Amino acid sequence: MTQLDQQPISRPAPEVVHEPGPVDGPWWRDAVIYQVYPRSFADADGDGIGDLPGITARLDHLAALGVDAVWLSPFYKSPQADAGYDVADYRDVDPLFGTLADFDALLERAHALGLKVVVDLVPNHSSDEHVWFREALTTPPGSPERARYLFREGRGVDGTEPPNNWGSIFGGPAWTRLTPEQHGVDDGQWYLHLFDSKQPDLDWSNPEVREEFEGVLRFWLDRGVDGFRVDVAHGMVKAEGLPDWDGHVSMIEGADDSDAVSGSGNQGPMFDQDGVHEIYRAWRQVLDEYDGDRMLVAEAWVEPLSRLARYVRPDEMHQAFNFAFLATGWDAPALKKVIAASYQVNDTVGAPTTWVMSNHDVVRHASRLGLADPSSRPNGIGAEDEQPDAELGLRRARAASLLMLGLPGSAYVYQGEELGLPEHTALDDEVREDPAFFRTNGAEKGRDGCRVPLPWEADAPGFGYSPNGRTWLPQPAEWAAFAADAQDGVEGSTLELYRAALRLRRAEKLGLGGASWEPEFQDDEDVIAVRNGSVVVVANLGSSPVALPAGAEVLLASGLPGDAPVGAELPGDTTVWLRAR
Repeated sequence: MTQLDQQPISRPAPEVVHEPGPVDGPWWRDAVIYQVYPRSFADADGDGIGDLPGITARLDHLAALGVDAVWLSPFYKSPQADAGYDVADYRDVDPLFGTLADFDALLERAHALGLKVVVDLVPNHSSDEHVWFREALTTPPGSPERARYLFREGRGVDGTEPPNNWGSIFGGPAWTRLTPEQHGVDDGQWYLHLFDSKQPDLDWSNPEVREEFEGVLRFWLDRGVDGFRVDVAHGMVKAEGLPDWDGHVSMIEGADDSDAVSGSGNQGPMFDQDGVHEIYRAWRQVLDEYDGDRMLVAEAWVEPLSRLARYVRPDEMHQAFNFAFLATGWDAPALKKVIAASYQVNDTVGAPTTWVMSNHDVVRHASRLGLADPSSRPNGIGAEDEQPDAELGLRRARAASLLMLGLPGSAYVYQGEELGLPEHTALDDEVREDPAFFRTNGAEKGRDGCRVPLPWEADAPGFGYSPNGRTWLPQPAEWAAFAADAQDGVEGSTLELYRAALRLRRAEKLGLGGASWEPEFQDDEDVIAVRNGSVVVVANLGSSPVALPAGAEVLLASGLPGDAPVGAELPGDTTVWLRAR
């Protein structure tokens, strides 16, 4: 066993990996931001699908949890081919979720509770039901209306082959040919869609597209939103000529293992093109016109981390999701490498590092960390697949979350992870809605399992998600034990663990401290120990206990209820916060 150094550190150790940000800096530098997936958070009208009034009614839960901001996944007008990420009108609320007045009421209530509100922006593609695409279908090739999208002539005899060999992220080809039967058009052109065929990619080389989205930003900024999460932020600009490419891109990419800082990631000609940065410089100028430190966060699947850092240079975005951290899994040496590299590259541009473990696109970490390979990232889990070890997964998820929340920077929490929710791993295929499931003919189970409606009340129909018990996806019966009211005030529950961590995080100013690796643990490959201001965060990812300093003041430990108190030893799969001496 190793032992944590008990001596005060008067100067940073050589392993320092982070320079602290300003104590009185913008709110987003160390914010904990909670992702709400609207259709699955809370349903007020009883149709089984979550809505804006349902979110408003549950905002007290988020205020009591202690988060700083709420990020809302899309609620815009949409045919819902991809759960709202196919936007038909960027300036209106889909009736499924409510009205603009409902949004204004949500924003007002959130601000009254001290919560910032971040909304999703989907600029890479629109819905095929957007007025622009409908206009494109009624005009000939070469028209200004078609120039808003990426229409091209096909290859081969009579243009019957796609313009290039790109594949869709959701499976199948990334091109669809216009047909009289499907589109009412017989000119035979093809249009690009990196996702579903109902999500045509916009052409960002067109000034009209750029002007339109700057107008969309202003529309929501004028209503009072505090920021934007930008969907597929690395995807709007494509390489000149749309060249063939034989590679493959997944939903979530991690850092290149060979060199997390500057290794050679290959994103292909459709992603991470230099031209995207010109777009974000223009957007930053728009946000800087408004008071209140409005922010942009990039969903950019970019590797290596040095490429990702380019998105958060001083005149571009404020944050970028750290998917390298999410994708690393339960592996101490790899996590040390990613954490150190994250600080290294972000410090070069003066940006905070973000941390995230789960979101609406990945298997919940309470389940994937319980798999035989806790570093694997399956695209969904079905009943016939390997089933996670639920207790081990929850133990590791709590430890991973406490590690994440103890690191300097900004953290993102996906709805339900504060309850320890696992993935729904036994959904019937008949109820699935994710287009990835259908476009791969079921080879990928898709993302429905992490999008199941939340359990609020253990003894209520639908666990209190809706007034009549209706839910758009079925909830597992065992979720009664995870319901918010079953955990409220229960010592050791996952909900109370998150509440305690967020209280301490604010009290100890954790997001503003410098971080250094603790010297005594450098040679222990299973232990991550980080000094963050007045707290030392120690995570034991191994199976054997490690010694803690005699008399160490334990602020918080991640162990499951009923575990022996942490004192002299830190058990495996456990994280502890200690007061630094």
